[in-house]
Amino acid sequence: MSSADIGGIDAGAVSRWFDTLGVDFDGPLTFERIGLGQSNLTYLVRDRAGRRRVLRRPPLGRLLASAHDVAREARILTALEGTAVPTPRVLGLTEDPAVTDVPLLLMEFVDGQVVDRMTIARSLTPERRRAIGMSLPRTLAKIHSVDLQETGLTGLSGHKPYAQRQLKRWSAQWERSRTRELPALDDLTRRLVAAAPEQHELTLVHGDFHLRNVITSYGTGEVTAVLDWELSTLGEPLADLGSLLAYWPAEGEKTSGDFAATALDGFPNREELVAAYSASSGRDLTALGYWHAMGLWKVAIIAEGVMRRAMDEPRNKAASGTPTAERIDALVAKGNEVADTAGI
Repeated sequence: MSSADIGGIDAGAVSRWFDTLGVDFDGPLTFERIGLGQSNLTYLVRDRAGRRRVLRRPPLGRLLASAHDVAREARILTALEGTAVPTPRVLGLTEDPAVTDVPLLLMEFVDGQVVDRMTIARSLTPERRRAIGMSLPRTLAKIHSVDLQETGLTGLSGHKPYAQRQLKRWSAQWERSRTRELPALDDLTRRLVAAAPEQHELTLVHGDFHLRNVITSYGTGEVTAVLDWELSTLGEPLADLGSLLAYWPAEGEKTSGDFAATALDGFPNREELVAAYSASSGRDLTALGYWHAMGLWKVAIIAEGVMRRAMDEPRNKAASGTPTAERIDALVAKGNEVADTAGI
């Protein structure tokens, strides 16, 4: 496959980089866009002997400041090696202009089941769906128990209150990437600002933890690798659980577009996820309604950004398609509904 076929990757330069890393491979390398991620682009790299690795790079075209930072992602993954959090091992990172015009991250390939399409979700037994679903909150508790001092991650971000940091960051992203006026989102933003809770704990947070961002065991359904750490930071652990709930539609809800896997028989419901996280973490979940509402708000803003990037640069489109205005509206409406229930 020529570099012309794999926008954003210079196959010859990457092969020369592999040589400098001491990565064992038999050329030529081939590259295949994989995953349904619509932020950083992910490629499966194969050599002639069938060995597989994974390469990540930022999206093509205009980027928002501080977004899509694969060098930061590499730092986090390296720090998590040896912890209880299952992650792919980092093999290399380069920003050498002789190789690439943007940072490239090379990781090991972790074999397993990625439930990122409805066809895959439907092919699973209800028992397997339940095993996968129940593994997610347990894995989230592992992320939130990472020792920041031991891993050297205390300086990953500022330690100011997380709610205010998130509200500031994502409000700014909305202003930069919005494609239209959306008063319902502006209303939800105001509600979240007014009700921001005090921060009582600071942990590692993933920032975008959901079913499509993990690899699970073909045998047991347990999570074997957590992917897509580009939004990871230090903050409020309940924010991750709120995001997981935001990505976990019940039957009949329209917040997930065409991917409503979690409404299938066997997947635990949101209440069961919360109970499993509570049992694994022992945390007080009183403020969870706030973080669920913020999760829906944030997912809506992320989806608007994906829609904007696909409009600006069609090569950024992923196989899953592009979020629609209707789905984003549904997320915002659900966010306001959750906020009502939480009394915020």
